[in-house]
Amino acid sequence: MHQKDFSLVDSSRLTGDVLIINQCDREDFSQVPTKTGTARMYATRDRGLTRSRNMAMEKSTADVCLLCDDDEVFVPDYEKIILEAYEKLPHADVIVFNMVGRPASLGNRVRQLHFPYTCRVSSWQISFRRQSLLRSGVRFDTLLGAGTGNGGEEELKFLTDCRRAGLSIYYVPEAIASVAQEVSTWFHGYTETYFENRGATTRYILGLPLALVYAAYYAVSKRSLYTLSPWQAFKATCRGMKGNRIGKLARSLPGKAGD
Repeated sequence: MHQKDFSLVDSSRLTGDVLIINQCDREDFSQVPTKTGTARMYATRDRGLTRSRNMAMEKSTADVCLLCDDDEVFVPDYEKIILEAYEKLPHADVIVFNMVGRPASLGNRVRQLHFPYTCRVSSWQISFRRQSLLRSGVRFDTLLGAGTGNGGEEELKFLTDCRRAGLSIYYVPEAIASVAQEVSTWFHGYTETYFENRGATTRYILGLPLALVYAAYYAVSKRSLYTLSPWQAFKATCRGMKGNRIGKLARSLPGKAGD
């Protein structure tokens, strides 16, 4: 957000063609040549992470797209790693990669991804064939993500919608970038409010039965991260599910559906 120039291209070590969605206080378009391609920037007064992702998808002209935040630094050959992965996996619509310095929680071999492993994916890891997404109609859900007040899980909703649309999701254990993300715009600790929001989002994404199972698993498996008891965390998550705030909001909007 609020980029003043194209310095992000160099600071993130981006190569090839680059598209920047700059959420700021103006509406305009600019582009500059780079050493390896063209960098384009759309400045917009629109707000919200998922709105930015969707705008990038619509404005891009690339065959293969990679999501990128402004706190990432890419490895020198990341473009080659990504394109070769799609050549080796011609049926892949979405490919998830690793990040430098982060545990390989998805394993060390190439494989197709299904639930619950899609729950471990962050948006920085996601690439996709743009035409596959456009044909399927899958977009990022604008009710989720930074700027919505509903917390995160937008990448889980995105991958879940991809699976439901019949798209193939693969994991390739190659690191393409490092990410700092020192400050989150929505995460303020594992509080009861966090778990209530998580209950609302997971019910909206997964449906009530599966969300309940996932809530129990999460409360136990992430026990070392929070000071609440697992029972308190689970109860707070269930309160969020019962309230079904996001599902109710979705039902009130045209073209949306909520459990």
